[in-house]
Amino acid sequence: MKFKDYPISKLLVEQLDVLGYKKPTDIQFKAIKPILEGEDVMAVAQTGTGKTAAFVIPVLDKILKEKEKGRKGIQCLVMVPTRELAKQIASVFRDIGAKTKVKTFGLFGGVEQEQQIRTLENGIDVLVTTPGRMFDLISQGFIDVSSAKFLVLDEADLMLDLGFNKDIQDIIFRLPKNRQTLFFTATIDKKIKSLAYKIVRDAIRIQISPKNPVSKNIDHAVAFVEMDDKRFFLENLIKEYPDFQFIVFARTKVRVERVVEAMKRVGVSSEALHGSVEQKDRFAILDRFRNGENKVLITTDVACRGIDIPTVDYVVNYDVPDNPENYVHRCGRTGRGNKHGQAISFCSPEEKVLIEAIEAYTGDEIEQYTLTLEEYKQILADSEDVTYNWQKLIDQSNKEFGKENEW
Repeated sequence: MKFKDYPISKLLVEQLDVLGYKKPTDIQFKAIKPILEGEDVMAVAQTGTGKTAAFVIPVLDKILKEKEKGRKGIQCLVMVPTRELAKQIASVFRDIGAKTKVKTFGLFGGVEQEQQIRTLENGIDVLVTTPGRMFDLISQGFIDVSSAKFLVLDEADLMLDLGFNKDIQDIIFRLPKNRQTLFFTATIDKKIKSLAYKIVRDAIRIQISPKNPVSKNIDHAVAFVEMDDKRFFLENLIKEYPDFQFIVFARTKVRVERVVEAMKRVGVSSEALHGSVEQKDRFAILDRFRNGENKVLITTDVACRGIDIPTVDYVVNYDVPDNPENYVHRCGRTGRGNKHGQAISFCSPEEKVLIEAIEAYTGDEIEQYTLTLEEYKQILADSEDVTYNWQKLIDQSNKEFGKENEW
């Protein structure tokens, strides 16, 4: 089946062709038809499988039909947990709806309200927003969602799990009772499922996730590395693939900054992204990474969800995540769509328990990247960081490497 076979506007079909959408992905194939037919949908699919377009395409088509009837005001409300995701989903609406007159606005905090208020006053059809700024402007009388026909929750598991449930319930009271609700997520558990069924009504359940929630497009492995040696292994990997684009995940913003400095010492250019970076700078950093001006992004889990940059070749878990679900989302930053991706985790002895938790969650053992003692020592010796005592590090690795089989 192709997009032209769906009963959607020719304007959308033409633009999808311009954007290179050839045929629906699995989640798009299963979600578009019931959404067009007015069903509530609860969809679970791996990251990178085209979930956003799965709701954007049919929602845009239905909004076009509403506009033909003379309907005005916000027709679709999309709620997301992060500012980056709000900006990204708004851009997908604008890209796919480029040939239409549907107006989409991405609303989030961290920026001045004045321009946002002017945009809202000029009229919009689709509001993609984080809860905080939305409720600020609702309370000030600048947002009215009483005419919205569609409520979309994206990365819905995170929204419900992080305490946004009250915000969702509050907004539901402001929406029409005959709305259509779409619930999209990559991971779900019993608790989230229970909350979800309180939001969607008689929903069509769509699940594309196989037993292992890590996309089949991603080869993921673990290398057992001493905590203090991780920077040398990262340097080695980046220099081995100088044309690749890397997202590197560290546990805290302090660790992110330290890794950036460590890479700087060895001539590797990178940028840091974390919650303490100003919002406008965060967007600028992501734009430079998306445009290929910077090939190495070192970040906390602020970037583990929803960031769709198809050119990412490699994900590096510099620190193994505490939450197994975040492992799935981190790895999902590569292998987007039909592309193939690589992911590797640098696991220190004290992080072994986290790898075991991830394997229990995914239901599969993670492939081990094996290194001989000589290979390990050579990676340390090859580093260009001249501020460290290599012989001491190598002697230490000789002692620790003997514990390899215990890991």
